Amino acid sequence: MTDFSVDINGLRLANPVMPASGTFAEGLADVIDFNRLGAFVTKTFTLHPRSGNPLPRVCELDSAMLNAIGIPSKGVEDFIEHTLPFYQRYAPPLIASISAPTAQEFATLAARLSEVPGIAAIEANISCPNIEEDGRAFAIEPVATARVIKALRQATSLPLWAKLTPNTSDVAAVAQAVEHEGGDAVVVGNTLLGMSIDIHSRRPRLGNIMGGLSGPAIKPIMLRMVYQCHKHISIPIIGCGGISNAEDAIAYLLAGASAIRVGTATFIQPQTMTTLLDDLHHYCQQQGIRHISELTGVLDDTPLLADVR
Repeated sequence: MTDFSVDINGLRLANPVMPASGTFAEGLADVIDFNRLGAFVTKTFTLHPRSGNPLPRVCELDSAMLNAIGIPSKGVEDFIEHTLPFYQRYAPPLIASISAPTAQEFATLAARLSEVPGIAAIEANISCPNIEEDGRAFAIEPVATARVIKALRQATSLPLWAKLTPNTSDVAAVAQAVEHEGGDAVVVGNTLLGMSIDIHSRRPRLGNIMGGLSGPAIKPIMLRMVYQCHKHISIPIIGCGGISNAEDAIAYLLAGASAIRVGTATFIQPQTMTTLLDDLHHYCQQQGIRHISELTGVLDDTPLLADVR
């Protein structure tokens, strides 16, 4: 049997498969065996309660989904009192995904979470708007990224992951800023900014006008970004974006990811993650792979056409 355990810079997971933040909740325990997952990733929450964006918040597109949820949250104290105890019943480690409008509020939130048991790592969703930079996401450029990761690193000794945005011109430089300031891993990445218009009403299909594009349509972009990051950083990469099956997951591993996340596909088929695990085991057995890490970053850069005689 293939050893599926992965080490994310000191945090050991039983396997490399986990949910994408915002696409997973307690109700899925009625559908899949939670103990089969490599880790849990919470929906992003904030220090204080917030209501999120106006309706409608989601629309379906060809090979993709567009959402503008707006990070509705009941706040950190509600998370500690109600959400955390639920996940403590299960074996996989819990990754707490957090968001804040300033570096200082990120640090305050991380410090509070460090006071309670049961959290394996903190994931900073730095794809959210940064009010110190006129609403641009922290992860759009390296300087703002470095500022927030530095503040977080000073506030907590827990493993620190950073969720990057594809809406940047240099994702590798942003990933390097995370590594330089003490981040333990990067998640590549969040959704692409997009919009959709109803031509009959001549109105945007989302209440927020613009939203995040996810699903199979973005996989080539996110694969490219994982590949670019892998060439420039030594900390682990968690790949995310358009993963629907084992073949998608393997592509991300080959590009440089140590673990992967499933998001939009879970809305279509709630058992996607466990089915993917089964198929990944089958592939590894066929290939004679003894440890899942043997797949990470071993992409042969030679184009397929080079083999044509």
